[in-house]
Amino acid sequence: MARINLLPWREERRKQRQKEFGVMLAFAALAGLLLWFLVNGYYNAQIEGQNARNAYVQDQIKQVEARIKEIDELDRQKARLLARKEVIEQLQANRSQMVHLFDSLVRTIPDGVILTSLKQVGERLTLEGRSQSNARVSTYMRNLEGSGWMTNPDLSIIEARDGVAGLPYAFTLAVQLANPNAPKDLDGDGIPDPVPPVDTAPAAEADSSAPDAAEQAVPADAAEEGAAS
Repeated sequence: MARINLLPWREERRKQRQKEFGVMLAFAALAGLLLWFLVNGYYNAQIEGQNARNAYVQDQIKQVEARIKEIDELDRQKARLLARKEVIEQLQANRSQMVHLFDSLVRTIPDGVILTSLKQVGERLTLEGRSQSNARVSTYMRNLEGSGWMTNPDLSIIEARDGVAGLPYAFTLAVQLANPNAPKDLDGDGIPDPVPPVDTAPAAEADSSAPDAAEQAVPADAAEEGAAS
């Protein structure tokens, strides 16, 4: 015998489906909210970590800048100390320069030449004197160049002039003062390097031979003067 269900089953089934749909929608909303919290927390943690790294980098930059300032100050102090050291070394090297200078003037002057005046302006020394001949002046200039304490002799005036018997020529020449013992910056590092003292023995030997050369030049000058007369 067949059974016929006359109850409103379609309506109940529709309600059941609506109920299931509401539950699924609630679960979906809850899952979406949970996922949003997770993603938001992850990115917030990343942002906080990056901010912490940025703060660390900024702190390190400040420390480096402070160290750079200290290094710059140390460099300035080093430059001042090197400048003082250079001045002290120059004073130490120039302490006996005048003694050596006058000693060189005595050693280099040949026979037949006398000096009448000396004038110093800075590192330039002007010598005026009388000579027996032009050759004597040339010998004197070579001796000055080889002395080590005077360089670049420049003869500006040489002329025949009366007034001193036996010394008819008056001359004026200038030399540049030099100090072979002065510290020099040979390697270009800004620090003067010490230079060993110059041996004056060869210069003395040259001075001793200078009169002979001058004496050999006398006959030629005398011949020229005789020819002129």
